[in-house]
Amino acid sequence: MNNKKTVVVGIVGAGYGSTLHCEAYKKVSGANIRIKYISDIDEELATAKARTYNIENITTNYKDILNDKEVDILDICTPPMLHEEMIIEGLRANKHVICEKPLIGYFGESGDKVPIGLNVSKEHMYNSVLKSLDKIKTELENSEKFLMYAENFVYAPNILKAAEIMKSKKTRLLFLKGEESLKGSSSSLAGQWSGTGGGSLIRLGCHPLGGIVYLKKVENSYSEDRIEVESVIADVGSITKNISEKELKYHTVNIEDVEDFSNITITYSNGSKAIIIASDTVLGGTKNYVEIYGNNLAMNCNLTPIDALNCYMLDDDGMEGIKFSEMLPTAVGWNKAFIADEIMRGYTGELEDFVMSVVDNREPISNFDIAYDTIRIIYAAYFSAESGKRIYL
Repeated sequence: MNNKKTVVVGIVGAGYGSTLHCEAYKKVSGANIRIKYISDIDEELATAKARTYNIENITTNYKDILNDKEVDILDICTPPMLHEEMIIEGLRANKHVICEKPLIGYFGESGDKVPIGLNVSKEHMYNSVLKSLDKIKTELENSEKFLMYAENFVYAPNILKAAEIMKSKKTRLLFLKGEESLKGSSSSLAGQWSGTGGGSLIRLGCHPLGGIVYLKKVENSYSEDRIEVESVIADVGSITKNISEKELKYHTVNIEDVEDFSNITITYSNGSKAIIIASDTVLGGTKNYVEIYGNNLAMNCNLTPIDALNCYMLDDDGMEGIKFSEMLPTAVGWNKAFIADEIMRGYTGELEDFVMSVVDNREPISNFDIAYDTIRIIYAAYFSAESGKRIYL
């Protein structure tokens, strides 16, 4: 007899993010998962998702989820400009909230000159985002529910193992480096600040940054002195804006008012450093890694590509339905194939932890604290890049 607790979930947003979550929910082992709702303004999209994953109810109004007392978790997989309002309404409706990254951002205010990425000061954006973060923090403090930040890098098995080793050896982290780079995005919103809250830094850089924020949090768990972010300095650029469409035929970049390259340096209160690189200009597949350099070890965490299966092929015949790689146009030649990608990139562990946090009434590993630091660092970086100054947090 199955004596596991049943956790009831309502998902908002029927796009790709919800697919990752639905696949991960199928692998949760510590509880029974009942996905009661899928909500999207595109009813056809929601219907297709419900059919694929046996979701009980389809709605175009996510407040149906909020009003259902049976629902334990509101799972937000919408575009980021909708996150803040949904997080607050979810907490007020007495729901645990899972929110995809980035948690929030600056997407424009009444009276802003458009396009906002070129006309609104990054200092204003930074201050506005800090106010939004504090608003969510207040709501969370007044709630008995959890806000779970869906940063899969935190749950990648190699990141978690690195954290375990660090903790055992009481490693002092000296320098961290993380990167997510690829050839661009197929999303029509990716080139518009109003749709994504920025460019490559917030869209891609939030991932390795979230992993590094987590590792510094682990270091703080055994450090005698509290280690805080002291300052951020950054450089960003719109490299592909000056290159013709013909010359960019192998990229999927179409930027309007955002950056396609970013490089930020974080300085901590104990003098240690971290570097984040995020770019839409890199061919050769998706590049995801975190490098860790401490006083007593060095570790490289490669999320993609990994080196578990190296394949050589002479053609693409029969590969149409195989999840083989990401952002590569062909399987021809030597390639590093994806192996258990949903596990290696942390999606499975992420949802297992979130569900069991609800069951066991404990904080998730990736919580609001990680989201808070990630977002304030990103917008401090935008402020730094525009002003040409180091920003002290």
